[in-house]
Amino acid sequence: MILRSSISAGELFELIRPAALVVSALLSSWVFASARRHGISLPIALAWALASLVFPFIVVPIYLIARSRRKKSAPVLLDSDGPAPAGIRRRRGPLNLAYTVILLSLVGLYLYRDYQDIDSYLARAAQAQLRGDHARAIVEYRAALLKDDNAHTHKLLAMELVAARLPREALSEFRLAEKAGEPDDRIPYHIGLMLEALNQSDQAALEYWKFLQTRACIQELPDPRCEDARRRVSND
Repeated sequence: MILRSSISAGELFELIRPAALVVSALLSSWVFASARRHGISLPIALAWALASLVFPFIVVPIYLIARSRRKKSAPVLLDSDGPAPAGIRRRRGPLNLAYTVILLSLVGLYLYRDYQDIDSYLARAAQAQLRGDHARAIVEYRAALLKDDNAHTHKLLAMELVAARLPREALSEFRLAEKAGEPDDRIPYHIGLMLEALNQSDQAALEYWKFLQTRACIQELPDPRCEDARRRVSND
């Protein structure tokens, strides 16, 4: 069994980001509960908590320093009215819990929506493609197409289907890409290859001829595939 010893920066970021958001939310909840427990007024406690959510590794140390010097701090930073009566302290428990639940729910909702975003599907597909994981790339591209029926995505999916040796499905995706207006002049060439793999040589020849009439083959420096297309047509 061979394990991958390296990971791309993009994959590492995607692995760390959800955990970092959850940790930030938990730190923010702790700061809110701690601030209320030490007699800090609700608006100021919320300000500390929200600031620690956005900049946890900056605000949390500052909060700890400010709390330790509470009696000497300016009123704008900490409310030093002293600890609250026992009845008020008991009422803070549900408020602290509500803040934590709401915050974690919002983080979870954000992560879920972000995971379902079309750019996330395409990014995961590209990462799988770089790893040579064609099956995973196919799954991600198909999921992206459910969000946005895009010609270029059809072509990318078709290329992965070719790599996975699924010519019939690849042919269908190349056709869809062409029909949707994918500007890549090499689409007919790829269609021809898929038709040839499916033993449809006559139709493949027509696609090769179509490819030979594109800009890719009539420009001063033609695509190397043009010569291959001419050879395949002449063999027919």
